[in-house]
Amino acid sequence: MTHLLIVDDQPGIRMLLQEVFEQSGYTVTVAANGQEALEKFDAQTIDGVLLDMKIPGMNGIEILKRIKALDATTPVMMMTAYGELNLIDEAKRLGASLYFTKPFDIFEVRAAVIEQLKAS
Repeated sequence: MTHLLIVDDQPGIRMLLQEVFEQSGYTVTVAANGQEALEKFDAQTIDGVLLDMKIPGMNGIEILKRIKALDATTPVMMMTAYGELNLIDEAKRLGASLYFTKPFDIFEVRAAVIEQLKAS
């Protein structure tokens, strides 16, 4: 079963994404911050990461760098609430495979993530 790590500091978004992907047959692990995300990523086999760009303490770019240092092949898909193209460009340069702008259509996110994970 495909294992997805969802990293977002907002509990409502974590719960929504977890429910949608579990209903789609995925195993889902959630993390509220960068440290928790890195610990969970390192302790388990994760097939893909859905990562918020703006997280207190350690931002999405830093988390992305650390995840890619642990496993460069894991697809990391970024979520951002603001259209700062310089951050999106940096995330893509660092290996992010997709990005979504909040507010997003949950069904579009689900379809894109499923497609991305099938391709990897």
